[in-house]
Amino acid sequence: MDTLRETRAAFGEWFSHVALRSPARLALLSFGLVIFLFTALLSLPAATSSGTRAPFIDALFTATSAVCVTGLVTVDTGTYWSAWGLTIIAVAIKVGGLGIMTLASLIGLAVSRRLGLTQRLLAAGEARATGLGDLRSLLRTVLIVSFSVEAVIAAILLPRYIMLDYGFLKSLGYSVFYGISAFNNAGFTPDPVGLYPYSKDFWILIPIGLGVFIGGLGYPVYLNLIRHWRRPRTWSLHTKLTLVTVSVLAVASAGLLAIFEWSNPNTLGDHNAAETAGNLFFQSINQRSGGFASFDIGEAREQTWLMEDVLMFIGGGSGSTAGGIRVTTLAVLLLAIWAEARGRRDMEAYGKRIGTEVLRGAVAITMIGIAIVIVGTGVFMAQTGIPLDRALYEVISAYATCGLSTGITQDLPDSAKTTLIVLMYVGRVGSMTIAAALALNKQRRVIRYPSERPIIG
Repeated sequence: MDTLRETRAAFGEWFSHVALRSPARLALLSFGLVIFLFTALLSLPAATSSGTRAPFIDALFTATSAVCVTGLVTVDTGTYWSAWGLTIIAVAIKVGGLGIMTLASLIGLAVSRRLGLTQRLLAAGEARATGLGDLRSLLRTVLIVSFSVEAVIAAILLPRYIMLDYGFLKSLGYSVFYGISAFNNAGFTPDPVGLYPYSKDFWILIPIGLGVFIGGLGYPVYLNLIRHWRRPRTWSLHTKLTLVTVSVLAVASAGLLAIFEWSNPNTLGDHNAAETAGNLFFQSINQRSGGFASFDIGEAREQTWLMEDVLMFIGGGSGSTAGGIRVTTLAVLLLAIWAEARGRRDMEAYGKRIGTEVLRGAVAITMIGIAIVIVGTGVFMAQTGIPLDRALYEVISAYATCGLSTGITQDLPDSAKTTLIVLMYVGRVGSMTIAAALALNKQRRVIRYPSERPIIG
């Protein structure tokens, strides 16, 4: 007993040391190990509906997509995998979603411990507001919110699937699967051909859409709202920027989608006004991070693809299971443009000043993301010969861990599937690694060079 206790204590000490000293390394290692574990499970014959062993590349692709909560697939999820295989995918999504939030929390705690005394005092107010300074509270919120929202979604969907004659056990399995997939912004569907048959069934679309919306906000926002939901004026700047930016993007994307697809008979053209409005709501949420689709994206117009390229690249809220550069990054860039246009020295929002170091981080994350997408698209096109519009769409969807697809992933060569696997892994783990590196690599220099302004524009 004493030996076991000493072993547990030693492991705990080692884990704390690695997590707080090098959270980026922990993210890379843990996600890699979890992906290969679920790849092994999906490679078992019992995981497929045919009882034969899945090809390694398809098992690896599905495991990576599930753990990184992306939603891209090379085989039809509802028909190819057995009930055991769907259970493995659901568990992988849940583990991946909780892992993302836990690692984000550790990064926040590691950053706070690396700050000097003066910086800690300055950051104390924001840490209390966002909850990142209290790891135990944040992790408790992670578990409570995730399981609660998933349970509510499953409870709403269960009677609908029973009414559709799926049987109780299958209805329960589908409902729980959608609850996990929606909240974690994974985009996996246990139904054959996905949600296309339910494009006019709001009983199914609305709870899934709301689950995606809530899951894409981020746990710092939940914790802040839970603590101060009666006093909006006391909400943190992060919470306000997230809610406002997400809302504006949802409304704007719904309006543009209506313009592009209202008359398209292959997408929304055969829907009445109420059905079209419901699908616009559903898609406006999923275009940034959810990955669910109520119509065939491959039949959408190229203007819609271009708009969704931008939305997927932006992604969801910081500290959420959504991918992309995150909505607060976009907000900071827009505030910088607004401040520069008005000739103001500082970026300001809601009575708060945003430091230039935040802007530098936002620019760095955005430019690194653009570079990865450009290189990835070039490699992907060389491997497949697919036109730029479709290739760019799939690459951004993989890197931003969104999961929307024009329907080409099932016919890709193994080399192109490998490229998307790398992009999903880099998009999920890379964003946390970059954020940790930027935050933990702060250096104070005593000597500063004289300043000079080059000509811009």
